[in-house]
Amino acid sequence: MDKNELMARTKVFALDVIEIVEGLPVNSANSVIGYQVIKSSTSVGANYREAFRAESKADFIHKIGIVEKEAGESEWWLELLRERKHANTSKVDDALSECRELLKIFCATGRTAKRR
Repeated sequence: MDKNELMARTKVFALDVIEIVEGLPVNSANSVIGYQVIKSSTSVGANYREAFRAESKADFIHKIGIVEKEAGESEWWLELLRERKHANTSKVDDALSECRELLKIFCATGRTAKRR
């Protein structure tokens, strides 16, 4: 998968999460969880894009590390949404599955960059 395909995939992931959050019932807990999961899921793609503007190999590795952290955080918030059962379960499961796949890709990318 090339970087443009992965950028597009991270954008779709973020848009899917936004759609899930927009469908949540309005209450204080969902507001907090929704805010956090939107923040982290949109950050995955934004920071991945920024990694390609890195000023050095070390900067690239650092930025990919941020992408990994944001994907991991997104996974956490999506798990909470799934367990609260206030969202469309199949959409949350799909987003969680995609999040975990992206996390694996970015972890591998970071490991590869460190080895080179």
